[in-house]
Amino acid sequence: TVKYGLKAGGGPQDENCWEAAVNDSFTAVNLFLNNRFADALALLKPSQSMYHAMGYSSILVMQAAMTFDPKDMDAAMTSLKEALQTCQRFRKKTGLIESLTNLWYRQPADNLTEEEMHAELCYAEVLLQKAALTFLDESIIGFIKGGMKIRHSYQIFKDCQAMENVMKDEEKQRSTHIHFRGGISMGIGSFNLMLSLLPSRVLRLMEFLGFSGDREVGLSELREGAATNSLRSILSTLSLLMFHLYITVILGTGDGNLTECEALLKPYSEKFPNVSCGVS
Repeated sequence: TVKYGLKAGGGPQDENCWEAAVNDSFTAVNLFLNNRFADALALLKPSQSMYHAMGYSSILVMQAAMTFDPKDMDAAMTSLKEALQTCQRFRKKTGLIESLTNLWYRQPADNLTEEEMHAELCYAEVLLQKAALTFLDESIIGFIKGGMKIRHSYQIFKDCQAMENVMKDEEKQRSTHIHFRGGISMGIGSFNLMLSLLPSRVLRLMEFLGFSGDREVGLSELREGAATNSLRSILSTLSLLMFHLYITVILGTGDGNLTECEALLKPYSEKFPNVSCGVS
């Protein structure tokens, strides 16, 4: 049995182990889409790797979002906290001075290993999910905490995008790069699309705070993410479907692109005919 996660000394394991964890997560997504929820969770249960931890907590978050059961919400929040701790262990270690400097002036970390870059991406995704659950607290403190987590998550996605832009061609040929690029497309695309829906006055304030709310950029990034066979392609697909089928109708911003929706759904309906989580 492959052991994932940390060596006895606390450092990351060899490259093959965390790449195997990525493959496990990809398999778990397919199990989830085939309505085999228990099997997906069982596969991801050994959560000492960042991808096992992120995948396990993500499934619990989706379950909580569908049921709104307080017990499911608590289980998801506990899992997210544990996933953040797991991802943190794989992130690049920074000194006190560098950490304090980043509070005022963030710049993309350099000289990161591939594993550390994936750790940044996983951390940002888990942080964003935790922020979404925090908002459901419906208190002022919960709103403020959620907002701070969202800003931190967005900055990490931007850092990952900057790192990907300066990657060498041979680095982009690695088997795991498609999952890294897919995560960036999902994160940057979702943020831009969500923020573009805000009233213009609020959007200007958000842009002043460092966010970006360009709808065309958001749609373009999500389309790129949905078109790839990556771990996060389903999330990009769901974001586009939500925009076209629900948000445009609710906000009255125009007709959704039904032709695009049919094209997005076709590969999933063929591969997962029994899916019941909104992709059918």
